[in-house]
Amino acid sequence: KKQTMMKAALFASLLGSAAAFSPSSTGRLSTKVFSDAAVEEEPAAPVYKASESLPFLEYPPNLEGYVGDFGFDPFRFSDFVPMDFLREAELKHGRMCMLAVVGFAAVDCGFHIYPMPAAYEGLTSVTAHDALVKQGAMGQILLWISLAEIISTIAVTQMLNGSGRQPGDFGLDPLGFLKGATPEYEADMQLKEITHCRLAMFAFSGMVTQAVLTQGPFPYL
Repeated sequence: KKQTMMKAALFASLLGSAAAFSPSSTGRLSTKVFSDAAVEEEPAAPVYKASESLPFLEYPPNLEGYVGDFGFDPFRFSDFVPMDFLREAELKHGRMCMLAVVGFAAVDCGFHIYPMPAAYEGLTSVTAHDALVKQGAMGQILLWISLAEIISTIAVTQMLNGSGRQPGDFGLDPLGFLKGATPEYEADMQLKEITHCRLAMFAFSGMVTQAVLTQGPFPYL
């Protein structure tokens, strides 16, 4: 009986030794899974890119691809507001200021509507606001501007929902500047527009400030 037990123990040890040299598919699969997981979990090293206009700040990545991009977004609005909405707002305010600069200067240079209503005699661009509020003309302006805003809001909402409309595009090109234009020419014209928009916003702010401070005629020196 003792010999039988010794033979059984010897046989078991031989089986264990043989199993040690047999391939283990489970172990290798487990190792491969953990290896792949380790590779996937490794975060990519962040690449710092400085802003062109503000080199001491990081470049806002959502500005990339937009005409007139110089990396200027110090408050990082583009991180949480859709860029198409921001570009729409920039173009709208810029276009309004381009019209406002011309209109503001024209009044103080002596250009008026004819026949001139008696209530408008002697008004400057600065004093015209209060006088027109009393006359009720500003209420009409508010009505028509509100109507235009409602119509444009529909277009902007459709754009943000993926209609394919470009920011600021209302199909207004009566002189056909972009008819049959190449993409390069169209991009150049868009750059010129956004550049003049930004200049006009600064210019109108400065004109109004100078006109109020000096109470003088154009050029408000």
